[in-house]
Order: sequence, then structure tokens, then C-alpha cells
Amino acid sequence: MAGLLTNLLLLALLVFILVLVIRTRKLFPVVVLAGAYSLVSAAMFVNLDAVDVAFTEAAVGAGISTVLFLAAMAYLPGAEKEPPEARGVMHILPALVICIVAGMLLVVAAIELPPVGDPTAPPHVHVAPRYLEESGSFLHIPNVVTTVLASYRGFDTFGETVVVFTAGLGVLVLLAGKTRTAWRRRDQDADSSGVKGDGDA
Repeated sequence: MAGLLTNLLLLALLVFILVLVIRTRKLFPVVVLAGAYSLVSAAMFVNLDAVDVAFTEAAVGAGISTVLFLAAMAYLPGAEKEPPEARGVMHILPALVICIVAGMLLVVAAIELPPVGDPTAPPHVHVAPRYLEESGSFLHIPNVVTTVLASYRGFDTFGETVVVFTAGLGVLVLLAGKTRTAWRRRDQDADSSGVKGDGDA
């Protein structure tokens, strides 16, 4: 019962942070709130005994992502631009239709899923018993989640790591290119100012 109340409290806090993110118009508070959202999500994962997922959420969501967002903010305006004039309902109609159709598909897919905690669900009767039996005796790893991620799904985890690493390199390259462009413009402005000053003299 205490765990359920804790999860409900954390869920309410997540909804509150989400509302603040939607209503905030400045970038820096949005980045801070996004980091707080990840930390609260990590706390919820800890309460659900998914410590590995909590570590990942805290490191990537609240750590690396926040640093990258703050670095990217140097090249963005500090506040949201004024919204353009209203173009009517027809302007947003395609996006609205796509959202409704996607939502209906998700609802239909969720209905077809087995009930939560059903011991006869396919994942629970296929490979889950083997994972539970071999986690401690064969691989000598007490945490089943770590066993699945690092051993049975090792190649999948490695692929995800490569994707995240490549994305990080791409962001760093983009930021480095922006930095070089900014410094080049400053040098050109300084040179043009110096030449203009010499000519005026």
C-alpha cells in the first residue's frame, strides 16, 4: 500500500511538472523542469525495483540530456517567439487527424495486450523462466534485469549504446560547427571594424 501511494504521489508530481513545462515560455526553466522530470521518473523506477532503469534515466535524462540542452541554448533565443496569427482550423486539421488515428491505434493495441501481471502471458511462459533460473547459477548476476540487458540482450544493448554515442557525437559536431561559425563571424567583424577605422583615420 505504501508503494502504491508513493507511486501515485510521484505520478502527480510528474503531471505537475509536465503542466509547468507546457505553460513555461522560456527555455532555461524548461530545461531545468525536464531534468527534474527525469529525476522523478528515476525515483518512480526505484520504487518499482527497476534500479538499472532508474540509473539510466537519471544519467541520460537528467544528466547528459540536460548538459546538451544547456549547450544548445547558447545558439537559441531565450524566449519563445510571438505566435503567428491564427490561420483557422483547416491549418491544424491534418495534424489533428493524425493524432486521433494514432491514438485510436494505440488504444486498440493496448486492448489486445494481456492483463498486467498475468502469469500465462507469452513473455512469462517463454523465456522468462529460463532467465530467472539461470541468472544466479549460470551467470552469477543477482539482478535479473542486469542479466537480461548485459548477457542475453548484450548485442541489443551494445547497439543501443552505439546509437546514443553516435547521436552524442552528432550533437557535439553541430555545436562545434556553430562555435567555429560564431568565432569566424566575430573575427570578420573585428577585421572589418579595424579596416574601417584605418580608412577613416
